[in-house]
Amino acid sequence: MARWHATRTKIQLKLAIQRSRMLQEKKAALHKKVRLEIAELVERHKLESARVKTESLIMDDIHLELLELLELYCETLYARFGLLEGRDNEPDDAIREPMIAIIHAAHRTEVKELHVLQNMLSARYSTEFSEAALQNTENCVSERITRKLAFHLPPPEMVDAYLSEICKAYQVPFGQAPTPLDTLSTEAVDHDWHTLVQRFDALKRTHG
Repeated sequence: MARWHATRTKIQLKLAIQRSRMLQEKKAALHKKVRLEIAELVERHKLESARVKTESLIMDDIHLELLELLELYCETLYARFGLLEGRDNEPDDAIREPMIAIIHAAHRTEVKELHVLQNMLSARYSTEFSEAALQNTENCVSERITRKLAFHLPPPEMVDAYLSEICKAYQVPFGQAPTPLDTLSTEAVDHDWHTLVQRFDALKRTHG
């Protein structure tokens, strides 16, 4: 485990923010290309292939949301870095959630700068604190993070709803009438789809 060094950690936070943002932009551009490919598959009546691609796109969108959350947590720590420089043996409540989230989830991303940051933050407080964050002891990790990490294959109705919105954005006829995204029950799909609905609102405004 790395030793705690305040100056290096602050620099690493900035690097992690920059790298996370760059990766999000790269993924967003790729997702736009994939949505077009999905619409073209539907247009050629290759619905099963379109569904497989849509399923993968949903999973990638969830991962993109995880990156966005971790970037937000890094920004929070950067803005409140003075609280990390104190002599306290436990994190202040104002930074506890982002500290725990980054320690718990950073290694589940492809951002190396987050991996390094995870080690640095783990060295700031006690071994017990970092282990509790890693293991999510007593559900200490925010549900905003654990829901993204626990995500499983989306149900068929969600895939078709996603697929329908993509077809609308590209003005491609979609023969079925799936359940609208904004009416899908969170109980039925075991997840909060609110942020995904927001993504499609943006998609419809920009037409892909």
